[in-house]
Amino acid sequence: MTAPTVSVRPKRPAARLLVIDPDGRLLMFRFTPQDRPAFWCTPGGAVDPGETFEQAAVRELFEETGMICPIGPQVAEMAMVFTTLEGVEVDGEERYFLVRPADCAVRIDGHTELEQRVMQSHRWFTPDELAALDETFYPANLIALWQDQQAGPAVAKPTVD
Repeated sequence: MTAPTVSVRPKRPAARLLVIDPDGRLLMFRFTPQDRPAFWCTPGGAVDPGETFEQAAVRELFEETGMICPIGPQVAEMAMVFTTLEGVEVDGEERYFLVRPADCAVRIDGHTELEQRVMQSHRWFTPDELAALDETFYPANLIALWQDQQAGPAVAKPTVD
């Protein structure tokens, strides 16, 4: 008798960004992959080898939006299983960072070939507009996470030695 094989999914750490404009609206990108229905997601992406989550957040902000501005604090961490746009099922670890840019112009000339193909549009949403959306958005608890940040940037908790 042979032992059952155990499938191990690759790990995919990612930095995601809650980019909130001065009017309190959240930036979202619409993804249109061929293998599933369209969905909306915040800017962000995989952490490259040797990068920290914070470094990935800065890089992804620039690549996906063209914005250069300070990255705020990490405001959430989530783990999930999902299928990447390349069709690979992964164990995702996503860390969310707050970004409040002064210049909210979005430039997409830094998108990769894959992003150019599947990220056809972007939009700034109010919480009510996102709640009324008839397409899926990720993560499912995004509105609650976003509304927690509406009062202003999160304050880092002091460390206890």
